[in-house]
Amino acid sequence: MTIEIAWIFPRLLNTYGDGGNILALVYRCRMRGITTAVHRVDPGAALPRANLIFIGGGQDRSQVVAAEALGRLRTPIREAIVDGSVVLGVCAGYQFLGDYSTFRDGTKVPGLGFLGVATVAGPERFVGNVVAEPNPDLGLGASLVGFENHSGRTDLGSDVDLRPLGTLVQGRGNNGQDGSEGAYKGNVFGTYLHGPVLPNNPALCDLLIARVLRSRGESGVLAPLDDRVESAAAAAYRGRSGRAHQSGAGVGRTDPREDLESRPGG
Repeated sequence: MTIEIAWIFPRLLNTYGDGGNILALVYRCRMRGITTAVHRVDPGAALPRANLIFIGGGQDRSQVVAAEALGRLRTPIREAIVDGSVVLGVCAGYQFLGDYSTFRDGTKVPGLGFLGVATVAGPERFVGNVVAEPNPDLGLGASLVGFENHSGRTDLGSDVDLRPLGTLVQGRGNNGQDGSEGAYKGNVFGTYLHGPVLPNNPALCDLLIARVLRSRGESGVLAPLDDRVESAAAAAYRGRSGRAHQSGAGVGRTDPREDLESRPGG
């Protein structure tokens, strides 16, 4: 089969090289003989047939611009999810998957409502390396690593089917209080991890691919790849996070010189 990937608003929502997640998906499929087709979806365009939908990060101004156009895709994305499509949202994309986001100036941006989370801007930014132990139900094994830069405080709601993606070892995660990072429900995943997240975490990338295959009636069993380089990079990431933790660097901070509209990820 060919895995059809819909990349939502790449010109608006592509902070910190989040397009690298698309490259990782394509590469890890190609190495297993799985063909892919990437469809760049611009504002105003219809959602193409897609087995996997990706929404990247974006600055606050980009989020406001993207919100209305993304709202028009709510129904087709919901239908795709019901049909088995996998969805990944990163940072602003994660916030879009929730119910709403509220900026510091009071602007409220409606979300798609696929994850029962809500985001409100806080007084400081969470900036630095993140290490999180993945939810054991996902069977990922290796800890998740990445880089966060967001002022949004995302609270997981009361939906019993909504689970945190991981539990923090280092970093601030969803809200800096409950020790959680990201969230998922069924085949819809959200995370604050840049880096990009999928090249840094090949097990998570493979999980998304496997879920796509299973939703299409395949076994979802993937041939192993040589991930020594990826593993070494992740180990270095964990090492940097440990040093930052010891020195007190790489944790949430605020800079009053930052302009609200230039801030990525809410």
